[in-house]
Amino acid sequence: MINLFFAVILGAVLTDWALGVVADMLNLRSLKNEPPRALQGLYDTTGYRNSQEYLRQTTYFGFVSGTFQLLLTLAFWFLGGFNVLDQLIRSWGLHTIVTGLLYIGLLGAGYMVVMLPFSAYAVFSIEQRFGFNRMTPAVFVADRLKGLGLSVLIGAPLLAGVQAVFLYGGTLAWLYCWAGVAAVSLFIQFIAPTWIMPMFNKFEPLGTGDLREAIMGYADKVGYRVEDVFIMDGSKRSTKSNAFFTGFGRSRRIVLFDTLVAAHTVPELVAVLAHEIGHYKKKHVLQGAVLGVLHTGILFFLLAFFMKSPGLYEAFGLQQQSVYAGLLFFGLLYTPVELLLSMGLQALSRRNEYEADRFATMTVEDPKNLEEALKKLSVKNLSNLSPHPFYVLLNYSHPPLLQRIEAIQRASGRTGGA
Repeated sequence: MINLFFAVILGAVLTDWALGVVADMLNLRSLKNEPPRALQGLYDTTGYRNSQEYLRQTTYFGFVSGTFQLLLTLAFWFLGGFNVLDQLIRSWGLHTIVTGLLYIGLLGAGYMVVMLPFSAYAVFSIEQRFGFNRMTPAVFVADRLKGLGLSVLIGAPLLAGVQAVFLYGGTLAWLYCWAGVAAVSLFIQFIAPTWIMPMFNKFEPLGTGDLREAIMGYADKVGYRVEDVFIMDGSKRSTKSNAFFTGFGRSRRIVLFDTLVAAHTVPELVAVLAHEIGHYKKKHVLQGAVLGVLHTGILFFLLAFFMKSPGLYEAFGLQQQSVYAGLLFFGLLYTPVELLLSMGLQALSRRNEYEADRFATMTVEDPKNLEEALKKLSVKNLSNLSPHPFYVLLNYSHPPLLQRIEAIQRASGRTGGA
């Protein structure tokens, strides 16, 4: 008799992979010989050809790496790898919480090592070929080691705590875990701008000059208290440009990549900053935090229910049940729920981007500066100008460029002329 959990999890994993492949193929088929009419002239002929080739290369690479990851997972699963590793670590006679840390830690480390060549190829071959990469091998290795260190310093105690609560917390263990993990997540978001992010990049306060005066003047106009705007050395790793809003309360920061500042005029940079302030004014940051907390609660509630099911462990060939194995296997069982939630959150994110654009459009002196900034960003990052709607549904947290520009023009009382 087929184990129901086995069938559901296998179906979920294969469906998730297949949907990604279908979306990728549709996205490639939607490529046009010329840009959309409203965006004619945005790229020159060579630039447009490069943007399409970049999409092809990253798509093919994503298919190869994703398929390899799928086959690796299935091979390890079907050959009994989960149980072999579990029995090996159990034979060391350690406390169950330590056993769990080693079990998940070794699986994570093994995955990182196996996938490392793919990460290196993406950076030093594809990104290098299209002129994006500025990362040295030393920075590449340092980033991975720092990430591993943070996983040990933050992730290991958190994982140990979750195991302990489920082992000794009784029927309300899921509720205690929800409260604890949510509190830690919010704390990390609070300290990340000042303690974690500077481990990877330098953040320098924006110096005096026309840009600072323009930014401070705009912030004062819209009633946004700016303690400082920071310039991040994004050029340390890539020529791509971006800007973002991070943190809460006194730790909040607006960050501009140095590559962004170098490529845009002062009015365009103010428009980009207006968009980021729009996220704050429209409470998108708070909304994201609340949704994250609710998502964590749903996750732990379902986890507590399914963790008690012997079939979940039998599906992976485990001889003994454990909290740590339940955490790992539930993550795979949760795949279809995560897919649906992801689509909903992506749609909400796109709506929020429209709202932030609208806020910027209504508060800057000339909305055309926001349009120009978005166009330059698209060209700089070799963005796809005609993504397939299904690909957008699954993968885009921001609306495609053409839709954003059309929305900005409608908000400013203009049509056409993009």
